[in-house]
Amino acid sequence: QVHLVESGGGLVQPGGSLRLSCAASGTIIRLNVMGWYRQAPGKQRELVADITWNGITNYADSVKGRFTVSRDNAKNTVYLQMNSLKPEDTAVYYCHAAGVVVPGNYLPNYWGQGTQVTVSS
Repeated sequence: QVHLVESGGGLVQPGGSLRLSCAASGTIIRLNVMGWYRQAPGKQRELVADITWNGITNYADSVKGRFTVSRDNAKNTVYLQMNSLKPEDTAVYYCHAAGVVVPGNYLPNYWGQGTQVTVSS
């Protein structure tokens, strides 16, 4: 069993910064891709950023230059540094792991429970 637990959400003023963390627990050999999605009220869940095991990153156009995704493989943890936040970044942010290798198995997807990010003055 694998669990993803996010932390770091909250309320921030426009132009401010937040850092999200997501730690994966369980008997994990490797997490091939880790990343972040978000879902605003009335909208579909969308990819924000993700990063492969060997550090290749991918960003949504709307966050390029403002957000940075990183990971610590030894800790099975992924981070999202969010700078220059805008009101339109307000959403529930979900941690995601894809291609989870555990002893004797390969699991496609895991999701965290989500953390609220609100950007407002």
